Amino acid sequence: MTTSPKRHATPPVAANDRSGFIASPRIKLYKRRIAIDHPDPQAGERLLADALGAVDRDALHGILKQLVKASAIGHKPDEANLAFMISTMKSIAPRDSIESMLAAQMVCVHMAAMRSACRLACTDDLPQQESITRALSRLARTFAAQIEALGRHRSGDERAITVKNLSVQEGGKAIVGHVTQHASVTVAEGRTTDAFPNARMTAPQECRCNDDRPGAARGVVA
Repeated sequence: MTTSPKRHATPPVAANDRSGFIASPRIKLYKRRIAIDHPDPQAGERLLADALGAVDRDALHGILKQLVKASAIGHKPDEANLAFMISTMKSIAPRDSIESMLAAQMVCVHMAAMRSACRLACTDDLPQQESITRALSRLARTFAAQIEALGRHRSGDERAITVKNLSVQEGGKAIVGHVTQHASVTVAEGRTTDAFPNARMTAPQECRCNDDRPGAARGVVA
């Protein structure tokens, strides 16, 4: 007699939660105010401020009011959209005011992109499809640029440059250190090392431009 293989039950969503995960308080929307759903209002504000990267109470309520307006569906704020936006901001984990504002913009741009995608799927009019597609493309590029901006801000705008091959001709010098390049001037910080210590440096020579007329420019080349 054969037996059917055992079926493994699908694990619940809660099984994927990270250990030590602390849920942020939810926001309750009323006609003229918003409220933090927590037994201790002050503790709820602190938890939500930490999640959103707000430095104080004014910053927290300012961000919340902006998110409430961005969550609106048909000119009416939506609690489900607001909860999603707050949860997404928490996953970004903003660490200062700049990151908090950038994270809020990112979730708002994402919401706008999804609304555009919904309108694109619901229309058969070709001109509308083209217009919505352009808007969706701009929003997607903006979101990608925001991700890059967040990464640069967190890394201190440091861009690592790796030189794999270095070729120095006889009589030349290699620059060791940081190089700051401007529009017309390059400043090297650090020290220089002779690639060929025994090589003799060539003295600068004065040259004359092809134009021998009076007042023609002259220069010095090495």
